[in-house]
Amino acid sequence: MKHLILYSLSLLLLAACKESPKKAMPQQNLARVDSMPNLPQPLEIIDYHQLALQFDSTVYDPNATGEYWPLVWLDSSHKNYPQTVVGLYTAIGDVRQGPSHNKGMFHEALASMGAILGASLVGIDKSRQRDLNYVGMLKNYFNKDIGWNIMMNNTCPEVALLGGGYGRDWWYDVFPNVLFYAIYDKYPNEPGFDSIARSIADKFYLADSLLHGDYNYSYFDYGKMRPMKTHICPQPDAAAGHAWVLYSAYKKFGDEKYLSGAISALNALQSQPLNPTYEVLMPFGAYLAARINAEQGKDFSVNKMLGWSFDGTPLCREGWGVLIGNWNGMDISGVVGSTVDHGGYGFLMNTYDFAWPLVPLVRYNQSYATAIGKWMLNAANAARFFYPAHMPDEHEAIPQMAAATKGVIGYEGLIRTSGFEKYAHIKGPVAQGDGPNWVPGKNPEVSQFSVYGSAHVGIFGSIIRPTEIPGILQLNLLATDFYRDKAYPTFLYYNPYPESKEITLPLDKRSDLYNTTTGSFIARKVSDSFNIILPPQQSTVIVIVPAGKRVVYEGDKMLVDNVVVDYNVQ
Repeated sequence: MKHLILYSLSLLLLAACKESPKKAMPQQNLARVDSMPNLPQPLEIIDYHQLALQFDSTVYDPNATGEYWPLVWLDSSHKNYPQTVVGLYTAIGDVRQGPSHNKGMFHEALASMGAILGASLVGIDKSRQRDLNYVGMLKNYFNKDIGWNIMMNNTCPEVALLGGGYGRDWWYDVFPNVLFYAIYDKYPNEPGFDSIARSIADKFYLADSLLHGDYNYSYFDYGKMRPMKTHICPQPDAAAGHAWVLYSAYKKFGDEKYLSGAISALNALQSQPLNPTYEVLMPFGAYLAARINAEQGKDFSVNKMLGWSFDGTPLCREGWGVLIGNWNGMDISGVVGSTVDHGGYGFLMNTYDFAWPLVPLVRYNQSYATAIGKWMLNAANAARFFYPAHMPDEHEAIPQMAAATKGVIGYEGLIRTSGFEKYAHIKGPVAQGDGPNWVPGKNPEVSQFSVYGSAHVGIFGSIIRPTEIPGILQLNLLATDFYRDKAYPTFLYYNPYPESKEITLPLDKRSDLYNTTTGSFIARKVSDSFNIILPPQQSTVIVIVPAGKRVVYEGDKMLVDNVVVDYNVQ
């Protein structure tokens, strides 16, 4: 009798673990992406991973020679922390910066943090490089001297204003903290980072509680803890930055107040009656909506926030979103910026940074796999046009100065019709930058080459790998999924062709292969490599699972060996 009971229990356990059939998750359309070409032309995907490695070794060389080089210098002002730090130019030949200007204090976190994050994502340890700890130097952007106690874009905002920097513009105050938290995930043991991260999260949590869901302000004074309105547009999408940082803090520290703060900020974002996109933060809201839905069982509108990210806002910064179009035979769809300024003006940094949250979003909601895969193909193809080596001279503002980039710095932007009279004769797309406008009375043309935008190349470099078929990319969904739970290698493949294609997936150990877009295992106990059939003009998301492990279902989730493989079992 005892053995019969045990046998019955074993049958029940097997039934509980049995793989139940799952319907394929319907793919969601994004209107802006639908208007992009399936296979952009002319097609060329540059090696962003190698470019990121070259950027780091070239730009951080203190002995680099040539006019405008080196691009780094030592700042011994000891702002906020008693240590010498390395400054990095915002643009080549930036007349506002350098060791002899404002005591060398004016350098931007957007450049330094972007460069350190990008290098770290492609495997470079920036805490131990040339006997310097570039990661630890970032502490000087933590503005404790002025009492804000968050990361800011400059070590000393007052000097930045004198040097041609920025007034209080909310995204400039929020985004350095998003960058810091990403870097903190890569360097969790860096001395002093724990307390800085806690301070940032506490400030953002308190700010959200004081705002009571109303983010319609130009900026927030984190010293006096009050929202402010100025001549600068209200930026309610700052709530996305608050939410992303607070959820990261929750995953790091486990404090429930950070979770409630993230949800509160995301509710404030979702409640906006019109698209509140201002610069680069909105896609972080879309990503977080998908992730919190998957991990916390909420019901935020991912579709609304993705639409807001792509479509172009009708508010005071009209048209900010993702560009589409073919300009004189060149597909520029996928780049991010103003969709209306001079017919369209996309920016390199924004394009790189959009991939950071949008690619891992697919892990938590695979119904957007095809939309994100198609956008990434277009963005990866068009982003090369920012670089002189990949843009025809007749479409560049200053091709004669290309040698100053040493092959690793791109123009700041791509514009359909140049806003500079000097370049009005150039047919779009025109590779140019805003640098000549930064300081009245001075016109350093070479400052159109953007160090800060190019610094973020490691985001693309960590995500994108080629396959044997041109135009079919392997996108790593884990590369920029910071503070995630344990996960198995996960890759997205978008097939832009009107017929099925076959690609080879190399494997380093015996594995089972699961496709989240169909909700099924496509192979069992395979090793060395496996050929995957990709359906036409669709995406496939493959999770490489250790072979033969236990499969269980918990609500909407499917887990293998206690690791979530699919968040949306239907």
